[in-house]
Amino acid sequence: MNTTPVSLLERVQAPGATEAWDHLVDLYDPLIRQWLGRWGLQASDADDLTQDVLTVLVRKLPDFHHDQRAGSFRSWLRAITANRVRDFWRARAHRPLATGDQHLADTLDRLEDPHSDLARRWDQEHDRHVLRRLTELIRDEFKTTTWQAFRRHVVEGRAADVVARELGLTANAVLIAKSRVLRRLREEARGLLDESEPPT
Repeated sequence: MNTTPVSLLERVQAPGATEAWDHLVDLYDPLIRQWLGRWGLQASDADDLTQDVLTVLVRKLPDFHHDQRAGSFRSWLRAITANRVRDFWRARAHRPLATGDQHLADTLDRLEDPHSDLARRWDQEHDRHVLRRLTELIRDEFKTTTWQAFRRHVVEGRAADVVARELGLTANAVLIAKSRVLRRLREEARGLLDESEPPT
């Protein structure tokens, strides 16, 4: 039996992966909604557009092939989001973007340009959001002591020997806890984050 853990991105592409899809939607809904909120949309429009982006994601993800370049999925999602916003504004006006919407058109062009400041900002915020949210999602897979050791040593940046004394562990046990959590986080994040591994 193959017991090699697969990433969330790999799991959602398997047949009948309802739970994995729920995790993916839970992961990306807040990020997409946050970006849409910056463009002055009414709450109901932001809700509709978020659902639209996620629907496209669900429909097209089975055909997505990660090309092993850093940020492939993230860039793909950024392009979907920009295109759905552009289509929304065009449909709303029943004509090409009006002069008053030129700022939005320019913003969407910048978002789609992988070398723009806005695309780099999307990339940075995406990676921070995904790392934070995936960390929350895997939390329950670990014993409380393991998680506390990881959090105090890695997230809070405290020395392993200090954390060990606080938790009644050895420094080696703290380092093992760090290794176990980071390994699991890398597995879950594979293909979603720009970095090959989360920060240590």
